[in-house]
Amino acid sequence: QVQLVESGGGLVQPGGSLRLSCAASGGTFSTYTMAWFRQAPGKERVFVAAIRATNSNPYHADSVKGRFTMSRDNARSTVYLQMTSLQPEDTAVYYCAADSRIILSSLKEPDQYDYWGQGTQVTVSL
Repeated sequence: QVQLVESGGGLVQPGGSLRLSCAASGGTFSTYTMAWFRQAPGKERVFVAAIRATNSNPYHADSVKGRFTMSRDNARSTVYLQMTSLQPEDTAVYYCAADSRIILSSLKEPDQYDYWGQGTQVTVSL
């Protein structure tokens, strides 16, 4: 059983930056594909970024490309989401997810991930 704990959320002004962290325990971290999703009030949970276990190059949603960067540190069993140029539309609860068997074509589908963190709130506002 894998446990995921997100941190780093908060209130930031438009144009600001935040770095989210997701610490994993209880599994072999290096074998898991890790992902970030977000969910705004009244909306579905949507894909933000992912890094596969066997490939260090991250995948990012078009809406965040050039502004957000996902990375992983296998030695620390942690993934990060560096967010810059934040806008009000980035306001959401951000969730970390993990799965050991997900295939490339399913990276963006939240129901394909077995493990989830509790989420961390990101609010972008003046």
